[in-house]
Amino acid sequence: MKMNNTYELLMSLPIFNGASHDRLLQIVETTKLDFLKFQEGEQIISTGDLCTDLKLIISGDVRVSITTNDGQISVSQSLSAPNIIAPEYIFGRTTKYPCDAHAISAVGILQISKSDYLKILKSDEIFLINFLNIISSNAQKSIEGAIAMTELNTEKRIALIVSSLTQQGGTDITIAGINNNLTSIFGDNADSSAKETLKAMKSKGLIDYNSSEIKIVDRRAIIDIIRN
Repeated sequence: MKMNNTYELLMSLPIFNGASHDRLLQIVETTKLDFLKFQEGEQIISTGDLCTDLKLIISGDVRVSITTNDGQISVSQSLSAPNIIAPEYIFGRTTKYPCDAHAISAVGILQISKSDYLKILKSDEIFLINFLNIISSNAQKSIEGAIAMTELNTEKRIALIVSSLTQQGGTDITIAGINNNLTSIFGDNADSSAKETLKAMKSKGLIDYNSSEIKIVDRRAIIDIIRN
């Protein structure tokens, strides 16, 4: 791949925002960058895989799915280039991917090893700030979700699921209940009131839904429910 093309790719990725042309060219020249290709339907990540590299989507679209530990809820989203698949799992106590990822179409992945990325973070403050912003954003989502637990009505439960289990930039987000039954998300006793809430959210243009899944129409507005 030509140097200028690689530079343009790096510039488009959130972890390299604000870097100078010369600094990025230096990274290209001194860092081992692996360019991987995946065909439509091919698996990129399996739940439980060790996160030993940053996987940056540089072309195409990836479908990422997370299933809760109890198997009751499955949440899926599409990530388009430029984006990173679960970047927060490269460091920390848990370094195993919590998700499956498949190529929706032909996909290009730029892979940077953990050791090389650590050198990049140490080399320039702007890269460290970018990564800290990503980590901080995810940490704040958890706090907002915990605060919302005290008022966990159906609307806020949906917002908490979307906030916790999808990334910024995620599209075509769906929430499916076990055996395609939405009452597994809200509980059998809440079935009637949950349906009324779903109708109200649909009328506001927040979601669409059927008997088996909820489709998120406006991710940002959904997450704002927790904050308001």
